[in-house]
Amino acid sequence: MFNLRSDLSDQLRNLRRYALALVRNRDEAEDLVQETLMRAIAGAGGFRAGADLRRWLFGILHHVHASSARRYQVRARAAAMLEDYADEAVPAPQPDQIELQRTMEALYALPEEQRQALVLVALEGLTYQEAADMLHIPVGTLMSRLARGREALRTATGRSSGSPALRVVR
Repeated sequence: MFNLRSDLSDQLRNLRRYALALVRNRDEAEDLVQETLMRAIAGAGGFRAGADLRRWLFGILHHVHASSARRYQVRARAAAMLEDYADEAVPAPQPDQIELQRTMEALYALPEEQRQALVLVALEGLTYQEAADMLHIPVGTLMSRLARGREALRTATGRSSGSPALRVVR
């Protein structure tokens, strides 16, 4: 007669030895044996009376090990792909958005004549001459307004005098 509890207990040493041979790590081997026993107990109704219990348990252990090895390989490939994507990842936009917001607020706070000069040259990409003609002012006046506007932006946004006050990134 088949006594699941005592027959499984008799096979523990063999299962542990086989699991250790497969994974070469005591903790992983013990996890493998526990998973095998859980599946054996859950599937005890499928065990045929008179069949070789040891062989049946080793088969379960082998399948559990093969399944976990496949899962490990899938996870390793996924991790490698994620590392590849991480190298291509774009940094979070929040700091750039905050800086853009501060710069736009500072731009809107400028006197209208400085703001016009900056927008036409720095944002719209017009030459000094084109912007001066559009505003009906001499080029020297436009350049003066640009210099004052850029310096005011640098001051308002906390940038050093050597850094660009406003640059267009396309």
